[in-house]
Amino acid sequence: MDDLNVLFLTAGQQCRREVLTCSPEENAVDAALRMREQKVSSLVVCERGIPVGILTDRDLRNKLVAQGMDPHDVSVSSVMTSPLITVSQDDQLLDAVLRMTRHQVHRMVVLDKQGCLAGIISDSDIYRLQKQSPHLLVREIEEAATIDELRRLHRRVQNLVAYLIGTGVKIQDLIRLIARLNDHILLRLIQVVRDECYVDLSDRFAFVVLGSQGRGEQTLTTDQDNALIHADDLTAAAVRRLAGFCREVVDGFVAIGIPSCPGNTMAANEFWRRSSAGWRMEVDRWFSSATLENIINVAMFCDMRTLYGDPGLEQGIKQHISAHLGHNEFFLMKMAANVHRIPIPLNWRGQIKTETGDGRQGRLDIKRGGIFTITEGIKVLALDAKILDGGTLERIAGLVEAGTLNMAEADNLRTALDQFLALRLRFQVESLRDGLPPDNHIYLDRLNRVETGRLRLALEEVRAFQRLLKRHFQLGLAGV
Repeated sequence: MDDLNVLFLTAGQQCRREVLTCSPEENAVDAALRMREQKVSSLVVCERGIPVGILTDRDLRNKLVAQGMDPHDVSVSSVMTSPLITVSQDDQLLDAVLRMTRHQVHRMVVLDKQGCLAGIISDSDIYRLQKQSPHLLVREIEEAATIDELRRLHRRVQNLVAYLIGTGVKIQDLIRLIARLNDHILLRLIQVVRDECYVDLSDRFAFVVLGSQGRGEQTLTTDQDNALIHADDLTAAAVRRLAGFCREVVDGFVAIGIPSCPGNTMAANEFWRRSSAGWRMEVDRWFSSATLENIINVAMFCDMRTLYGDPGLEQGIKQHISAHLGHNEFFLMKMAANVHRIPIPLNWRGQIKTETGDGRQGRLDIKRGGIFTITEGIKVLALDAKILDGGTLERIAGLVEAGTLNMAEADNLRTALDQFLALRLRFQVESLRDGLPPDNHIYLDRLNRVETGRLRLALEEVRAFQRLLKRHFQLGLAGV
């Protein structure tokens, strides 16, 4: 297996299952003696099989010896590190890497589905598994102190993806890696801006990302879509500080290589900065009239995810949106009708249609022609089922559970989406290697016969999905 591909294995597959444990009531001396005898640097502290802390040699040095305490009178619970930073056995090693780096710990306790101890994994275990580790890249992101450093690291993320594209990594794993690393870069940039100029900033806000970034589905070309929600009772001065902070953050995103949104859907724009009550009023206004602009805004806002700040503010707005869904069937029907009308690039004989004109022959916008129809169509169905969280795959799973989609329909949509995303990412990487900016276009003449056939089948699945939307929302009968 490729050195980098191990990141997409689960923590349960790679953790060490034989873990030395102790109880919270055990004497610290006895625990230290066992650590020395077994030649280990830590013990996991458990109560009835549930990990409640970890005792490390550093804990013994800093909390016991350095404090001049009598170790014979000290229990493990007095010096252990708690609460624990943990990872599920079903999470990928990537999750463990990111969590260890963010919390600056060197080992991670792995839990089973019942929350019991399943194993342990350390950063040295991951280093042994990998010769070229994104762990190092994540650490550099966390330590970056300037926008110039973050710009360089953003390019390294693109180079890493360019390397991985030919290694057999599953496309959804690759998309997830891009999203996680981009999140880390943007979070670090926000912290750099705040540390430099906004240490007095209120903590009662949420900087939320929207659209594909909100769903965690970016590839290598993405512009900004973000907004700000703040508490209702902030002073005018605090709100002005947040406005300046947002402008600097958005400018920083541009500086590291993430362009501005052409539609100005950014927290630097006053329209996309509001109090919680202000956003509820705006949501009410959107749902009051199913204009194209209002539909676009609702669709964008329903993908929101808190990147930095208080996630409770995001959840409050989502609850308000959910309250609208039970009595706004016409609005959802209009959203579905817009997706149903998107032209699929297939002619009446089922052959793929490409663009025409100088410099565009053989070119196809794979986002508009395939990805967008699936993501937006699934979003409308999810809203109808009051599923507001998660990305497209999570929403598909929720729709199967709700009975909106059957397993065959769900599998076909997942396969089609994977096909579109893989092609888009492949051509984006080719553009980067040619020194060109990546975009959403693919070129039919660069695909072999098998790839062309798979693309045609995926586009036919999108067309079938549009028919499903028409039936579900009864678009023909409603005349929408």
